[in-house]
Amino acid sequence: MKLTFIGAGNMAEAIVAGILDKKVVDPWNVCVADISHERLQLFESRHNVKTLSENAAAVAKADVVVLAVKPQVFPTVWPEIERALESDALVISIMAGIPSAKISAGKSIRVVRVMPNTPSLVGEGASGIAAGEYATGDDLSVASELMGAVGTTVVVKESEIDAVTALSGSGPAYVFYLLEGMLEAAEKMGLNQEISRELALATVIGAARLMQETGEDADALRKKVTSKGGTTEAAVNTLQAHDVKESIVSALLAAQARSRELANG
Repeated sequence: MKLTFIGAGNMAEAIVAGILDKKVVDPWNVCVADISHERLQLFESRHNVKTLSENAAAVAKADVVVLAVKPQVFPTVWPEIERALESDALVISIMAGIPSAKISAGKSIRVVRVMPNTPSLVGEGASGIAAGEYATGDDLSVASELMGAVGTTVVVKESEIDAVTALSGSGPAYVFYLLEGMLEAAEKMGLNQEISRELALATVIGAARLMQETGEDADALRKKVTSKGGTTEAAVNTLQAHDVKESIVSALLAAQARSRELANG
């Protein structure tokens, strides 16, 4: 399988590093195209893959083309890519807000959309994968194998991509926001920064792993650690008094709505 990445940003590098580490493809079958000479040099030195500055040359004879450019760049770069694209090539898009129909444009191009998130940079990502109109089950398998090299993948309908964007695509920011509050409180309580960071990170990671491994609902696990009249109850009561859960729900719905707006141009 010959694989070309259009765009040499951090997400593209994370995927390249992951698929090479897990031997999904060999480095000599990977090509990366970008206008940044500095980024291309980095890919060559770190990953030993082929690099090109011309998109058309990069996609020629590629079996799979990964569109990893910023959405606003898509209208500029796509025409030359489309002209050079092999008739049987699969296009995998990790661009936010660009529906598969805008890529295939009625030309029967097989497109799979992927919504990754930033923990993919450390191999702990969560990606939603959706087939465009002309994509096949095999195409979804290819996309799942590539993204599985940097984390968890789930197959969804394209109509659900906006919800995936709100939940897992933007999700790391919500966790970081929670950590901001925890660390600010720790400082006010007199803990030093190093100890606070270590404890807060271990708590978030540990809580997520506990929920994952036990299979229990978040509500049930919260109640297990919340003793009547105890310190956790005091904290949870304060969160409830400030409608924190409702605010989280509203935040995700706002992210979904914005994703839809972007997709509709």
